[in-house]
Amino acid sequence: MYLNTEKKLWIAKGNEKVCMEPRMANRHGLIAGATGTGKTITLKVMAESFSDMGVPVFLADIKGDLTGMCKPGENSENIQKRIEKLGIEGFSFHEYPTRFFDVFGKKGLPVRTTISEMGPELIARLLDLNDTQTGILTIIFKIADDQGLLLLDLKDLKSMVRYVGDNSSDFRTEYGNISTQSIGSIQRALLQLEEQGGDIFFGEPALDIFDWICTGTDGRGMINILECDELFQKPLLYSTFMLWMLSELYENLPEAGDLEKPKIVFFFDEAHLLFDDAPKALLQKVEQVVRLIRSKGVGVYFITQKPSDIPENVLAQLGNKVQHALRAYTPNEQKAVKAAAQSFRVNPAFDTEEVMMELGTGEALVSFLDDEGVPSIVERAFILPPMSHMGSVDESVRDSITKTGTLYDKYSREIDRDSAYEYLERKMKQEAAEEAEAEKKELRASGSKSTAKKSSGRTKKSATEKIADTALRTVSREVTRSVTRGLLGSLKKLF
Repeated sequence: MYLNTEKKLWIAKGNEKVCMEPRMANRHGLIAGATGTGKTITLKVMAESFSDMGVPVFLADIKGDLTGMCKPGENSENIQKRIEKLGIEGFSFHEYPTRFFDVFGKKGLPVRTTISEMGPELIARLLDLNDTQTGILTIIFKIADDQGLLLLDLKDLKSMVRYVGDNSSDFRTEYGNISTQSIGSIQRALLQLEEQGGDIFFGEPALDIFDWICTGTDGRGMINILECDELFQKPLLYSTFMLWMLSELYENLPEAGDLEKPKIVFFFDEAHLLFDDAPKALLQKVEQVVRLIRSKGVGVYFITQKPSDIPENVLAQLGNKVQHALRAYTPNEQKAVKAAAQSFRVNPAFDTEEVMMELGTGEALVSFLDDEGVPSIVERAFILPPMSHMGSVDESVRDSITKTGTLYDKYSREIDRDSAYEYLERKMKQEAAEEAEAEKKELRASGSKSTAKKSSGRTKKSATEKIADTALRTVSREVTRSVTRGLLGSLKKLF
């Protein structure tokens, strides 16, 4: 346990110990550096330190080398040398309370959300829609929200898009123009997402983000590991998933003010994917969420190769920084090193820019916020060795932890409730049967002029009325509530 007498998180050591203030951990952070310079070790040591302090942790595991946190580390010559070099006393290897999650349900508990909960803006990003198509998708969600229709999985959304498209003239007055071209584009994007396996993420039981905010039986923070080796092969799905989680935390956690330690800390690897090709409007909202989420007691740490991978407005909010070595072989790379060096408070003992290019593996430039929230002078330091196992664990170990965990019964089996798809399908069949019956009556009454007039005077319900009938049945099965959406368009839950 790397906690000193002042209950600070001991992360590295140069001439002196380099520690993080738990009160400032929700001011977010950055772990940067070229491939192979030690970012994963830094992430593990920080995650272990938070867990030891009773703070739950979320880790996105892209390379599969974080699963070893569930078992003790093993001694080696390199680790022993590091322990002796840094003067670490009482070092011991041990495991950490760990849970495994996987969007695809292969290497951990399935992670799902519903279409309604994710909302139109993030769905539009996932589908790579343009502004016009995003506007139409927003209208479709608005109609579903207004009528109380449940959009749980992809077939619900496909059904709703088709229904609104088929009856666009009935919705035009209240919701605006709904072009056939945009409807067609959305339908094609949904089909492509389904063919790529992206539909597996949508359904029930939806993830309850509060299940991640817990401790193990010994009081240490639970380490929640999301297996991302397969998810990472779909960068747009990976980045949208991460943004959704930020949105879930921001919208559903209450204001907490200044806490002695965070409620939970998130580590997002390959962070540049969160921002690559994101529309300007979405970027502005992400920046706002990152700025405001710290008041909910959440710390967000981005892991990437270069600080310039992060938008400036987000980078400015990352107070705790660990910068591993950067390489500079081109003018652009040299410019990136200079910019990274200038982001630190100068240490008169060395040239930050020069040192940044000569750091060894496991060595870093470190600056954490002090107890007043002021960045400390940058220190050249060695990251401490982790106490848990380096690398991955056997599949049998991971499966055993998953299947014996308290959440297995809650998330292991998918649920398919009655929702928009089922209701609209039944409604169409009902309408077809009613029209067929009406035609039969007209034929039988064709000899009677008065009867024919009555039949021809039958009023056809509008699409809005049809959906309203469906909504009554939907709402009768749900707790009545007003539907409100947050900054990133995700559904706000009422507790």
